[in-house]
Amino acid sequence: MRLRDASTREPMVPAHTASATSVILHDIVLARQNIKNSLDGSSSASGDQDLVARVKSLELENQGMQKVVEDLRAALLKLESRVQVLERSPAAPVPCANSVKVENGGGDEEDDDIDLFGSDEEEDAEAEKLKEERIAAYAAKKSKKPALIAKSSILLDVKPWDDETDMAKLEECVRSVVADGLLWGQSKLVPVGYGIKKLQIGCVVEDDKVGTDLLEEEITKFEDYVQSVDVAAFNKI
Repeated sequence: MRLRDASTREPMVPAHTASATSVILHDIVLARQNIKNSLDGSSSASGDQDLVARVKSLELENQGMQKVVEDLRAALLKLESRVQVLERSPAAPVPCANSVKVENGGGDEEDDDIDLFGSDEEEDAEAEKLKEERIAAYAAKKSKKPALIAKSSILLDVKPWDDETDMAKLEECVRSVVADGLLWGQSKLVPVGYGIKKLQIGCVVEDDKVGTDLLEEEITKFEDYVQSVDVAAFNKI
């Protein structure tokens, strides 16, 4: 049986030294764990603080938005009331702005006497008065304007009985017809045939006063000279 060389033998560690080393390693592991737990707790606390700060910031922003919404709602209500007042007032424009009335006085009473915008009742009364004045002026202007008179130009063919009829006397009889709204014009003799000529005479009449029936009736009364009366042309003027 060989004996191992003393120089190659492993050194022997005492039992109490190994036990001390184990305790130190265990303490190191516990210290590391505590450090890790501390770090995790710090990170979580920091995250909670950031969350709380953000919630507070959002609450402040929400309060600001509520204030803005309330201001907008109040302005909208004022605008709606103003529009309703304007809709009730007449459409005619007011000629000039209401003057500011200031009465002499002392203290706070002076402020009460200043009318910056006027009252709606005064605006309505002035607008109604202006409207009535314009209607009256328009009616007066329209009454002074002469009405348009409808007139017509008529060309008549007046035929005699025969070639022995005195055409000068026939024309004299025709022109002797007088009526309100009747104005005789030029005339000429137009050959018909067999030596007979007809009188062609023009006139201007007011449509409301003189018509072709009236002219034919009055001219044919001269039966000694006139055989018939025809309307050769009729034109509105």
